[in-house]
Amino acid sequence: MGVNTPVSSPARAEPSQSDPRTASKPGDRRKASSENQYASSVASTVAGALAGAVSRFATGPLDVLKIRFQVQLEPVWHAAAQSGRPLVRSKYTSIRQALATIVKEEGIQGLWRGTVPGQLLSVPYTAAQFFTVQQSRQLAKRWGVDTHPAASFLTGALSGAAGTVASYPFDLLRTTLAAQGVPRVYNSMADAAKGIVANNGPAGLYRGMGITILEIIPYAALQFGLYDYFNKCWEAHRARYPSLPGSKDVQHLVCGLASGLLAKLATHPLDVAKKRVQVAGLARSTAYGERVALVATRSLRGCLADIYRREGFAGLYKGVAPSVLKAGPSAAITFAAYELFLRWLSVAQEARRSEAASRE
Repeated sequence: MGVNTPVSSPARAEPSQSDPRTASKPGDRRKASSENQYASSVASTVAGALAGAVSRFATGPLDVLKIRFQVQLEPVWHAAAQSGRPLVRSKYTSIRQALATIVKEEGIQGLWRGTVPGQLLSVPYTAAQFFTVQQSRQLAKRWGVDTHPAASFLTGALSGAAGTVASYPFDLLRTTLAAQGVPRVYNSMADAAKGIVANNGPAGLYRGMGITILEIIPYAALQFGLYDYFNKCWEAHRARYPSLPGSKDVQHLVCGLASGLLAKLATHPLDVAKKRVQVAGLARSTAYGERVALVATRSLRGCLADIYRREGFAGLYKGVAPSVLKAGPSAAITFAAYELFLRWLSVAQEARRSEAASRE
């Protein structure tokens, strides 16, 4: 989730002041500036989509583990023993045991359940996210508020909401396919979509979107805001100690890792509630434990209260280990891949502009 643009990236969109094409007439300068901004927006969108696809595939197994723990109603075995609750053994008790169980029962491909909708989710989500970030930062710069501390957090919140709206049905389908286990309730993404629409109407594909937006706004705000803050701190530290080793790629990787981890820890209970809402009513095998009832997910407050009442505080953080293990690398890979793809695309665009200028 996503997911990322560094503080310096909007500067790539600025037209060169020495370019003769932009120095002749005011109309020509405005046209060139508009074309450069459009090219920058396209590059940012494409780079974001590619970065999301790479990140999603690399962290797919951790995503499946996270979802399996989150929709498991029974307390994890050791947590139940420590809390004094009745010992009802859960299907999955640890990351290692869950990995071994999934591979044994479903094969290695079981670790990538929901990959197709997951990739289809990542592309529009990350593309919309980065496009919104790029546009928001240009707008903030135009208004003269781009250096305000709250600008990055607000930009992140807007980008997360935009990405969610653009991709939500794929998020629901990904969760459904990753959670169902064996025997399968649905054999494919298309089968799952047909089944959900047949049971709940077209609106069923958007069940839980409200909770998702409530979750993603603080998550994306923290992720983007902290990423920019960490980058500024890194740059300030490097300015004081210029001899320190480490490339820009390392900087983006480390800052992305830290921002992703902290954002995920802060919003994990909302993610658990979202997953419960998404799989409510799914008739998966009882070998995976009690099914999530629709009545328990009618509202966010009711869902969180039900989780706390039945499973204790630990229930609100089910799946947090694979989630954190995924969130850090996912954010780091997304940020680093985005920077890499954006750099390639920017070089290609500049080469095309230079070639076009040489022909004039």
